[in-house]
Amino acid sequence: MMRQRFARGLAKVTGYRMVGEVPPTGILVGAPHTSNWDFITMLMVMWHGGAHPRVLVKRQLFRGPLAWVLRGLGGVPLDRENAAGVVQELAEEAGSGRPFRLILAAEGTRTKGEYWKSGFLRLSRDTGLPVTLAFFDPPTRTMGFGPTFHASDDVRADMDLVRAFFADKHGIKPANATPARLREEDAPQD
Repeated sequence: MMRQRFARGLAKVTGYRMVGEVPPTGILVGAPHTSNWDFITMLMVMWHGGAHPRVLVKRQLFRGPLAWVLRGLGGVPLDRENAAGVVQELAEEAGSGRPFRLILAAEGTRTKGEYWKSGFLRLSRDTGLPVTLAFFDPPTRTMGFGPTFHASDDVRADMDLVRAFFADKHGIKPANATPARLREEDAPQD
């Protein structure tokens, strides 16, 4: 309750408007991921709705006192070189029957890249959990949630939905945004 009051008060003071509802469970894709502040802004979006999410954070940040803080905020250390183990653990946690909300930045980095990471679609297919698109858009002073969908076997169709939603979302540093495109979309079709 304290986190929710804090997030709502901060939104009011800064003039941000919340859009959409916190999903009861699922994988939340936060984008654009353009700044170190994105971790905090996605927590604010979730706390505003009373939710306590899990957040994938690169393993290298879990050192010293910061590790304690990150874990307390729902951080899950991710070894980018061996992500399969973490994904398996999260899939098991998601299947526990308790509310499960995992935030991840599919862009994978705060700087402009070529492709998004496709793990959110694989995790959705493997667990049956829905994907909800989440955002923080400073130019419009809005934050919140967009459409929710279940990942299909048609990666391009799923990503067309993602691209359409994020087309007018800018993030904190728009020049750092990676276009919503997966490497799999450029792979030759069978």
